[in-house]
Amino acid sequence: MAYTPELSMGASSSLRRIAWALNVPMTKAIERVFETLPQILDTRLICESCRDKSKCPECAFNSQNQTQQKKEGPN
Repeated sequence: MAYTPELSMGASSSLRRIAWALNVPMTKAIERVFETLPQILDTRLICESCRDKSKCPECAFNSQNQTQQKKEGPN
């Protein structure tokens, strides 16, 4: 990981509750949150705004990767 962002107290509290609900550690819960984001957010907007096009082949917001992930199913 390039850096570890600090969460606000509110965000940390929310993440803790998500982790409890999923019965996983907070580190795993935040990974699941990020795995879900491409299903919720406007991926086209994210791709257009991206400043690091070198990561497109592995990016969760790349529409081609989303199609492939749907075919393969959840991990």
